[in-house]
Amino acid sequence: MSKKGENIYKRKDLRWEGRYIKGRKENGKIQYGYIYGKSYSEVKKNLYIQKVRHQKIIELNGESAITYQSFCLDWLNKRQIILKKSTYATYLYKLKKYVFPYIGEIPLNQITRDTIQALVQTWMDQSLQASTIHVTYQIMKKPLHEAYQEEKIIQFPCKNILLPKKKKEKVRSVSRVDEKKLEIQAKKSPLVNGLPILLALKAGLRIGEIAALQWKDVDLSHRLLKIRNTYQRIPLSSGKNKSELLLAPAKTSHSVRIIPIGNNLYKWLKKANKKAKGPYVCSENLKPREPRLITYHFHQLMKKSNLSNIHFHQLRHTFATRCMESQGNITAISALLGHASTQMTLDTYTDADIISLKETISRKERLRNIA
Repeated sequence: MSKKGENIYKRKDLRWEGRYIKGRKENGKIQYGYIYGKSYSEVKKNLYIQKVRHQKIIELNGESAITYQSFCLDWLNKRQIILKKSTYATYLYKLKKYVFPYIGEIPLNQITRDTIQALVQTWMDQSLQASTIHVTYQIMKKPLHEAYQEEKIIQFPCKNILLPKKKKEKVRSVSRVDEKKLEIQAKKSPLVNGLPILLALKAGLRIGEIAALQWKDVDLSHRLLKIRNTYQRIPLSSGKNKSELLLAPAKTSHSVRIIPIGNNLYKWLKKANKKAKGPYVCSENLKPREPRLITYHFHQLMKKSNLSNIHFHQLRHTFATRCMESQGNITAISALLGHASTQMTLDTYTDADIISLKETISRKERLRNIA
């Protein structure tokens, strides 16, 4: 039984069913919602509430009732040809872990600013680091912005969202005494274990850049290193393995750079080159040495040096700090590190900033004494 225009029917199981419009699917067809009840009057009452609610949603935020997850996966799939494999993997991993479980099944036209703010609060309640929240938020809002640009939704929900303040954690350098201990131990160790430490300390390379460095990028005659690739572990969204190793171009145009080889490093690179059996400077069975293995041997080397609480990345920072201590030009140092700007160098490296300030004061005092 049904009255004209009501969309209320009695089912074979003797329950009543009401149907209302939620919006439209991706193909433009109407997306219906359903109400069930034991009596006609119960369904009619609840159906009216849902009809009014969804009519208001459509008027305020458009007809698109496709779920966020469905739209997002389609959006990501279209961009697979232009995104780096590592970037695509990171987007998919973070969406599946931090976003889809909470708002994945919500239709686009029902996602509001309150929805997004509640999601951010969920992340904070889970004690996610502020930096992770910021990155994930930037990823999750990209498909919503596209939906807005394509007029699938009328309102862009990611406006005036409050995010936790990120802490600027600056990495401290290794002392000159500890640096010397590490260097001595690195030179005592087998080349394959010691050379990565020297490349970080003497050339400021990142661990992924060290793993990816090939002999064709080492110009011993002109004493230059060309940094253009990185070797990293990226998350996988499916399969038995949680991650895979990927050799890829450097992350940004600034990361591609030329680094002069100093006399100390040149000696050890030349020695390693004579023993080389494959294309990679730090090789493991003719393949790039995995960053995790480099880190493992670094910690073993630290134990032999009676050192602790030093991260591999601090070696790169130590290189930057020593450059500053030698009154190096901040623009040149920034270029050596592969930073996008000198401000990024100073924001990242506390010691470099302090050294710069000390030099300014010393210069000021020298000028005053001359006057």
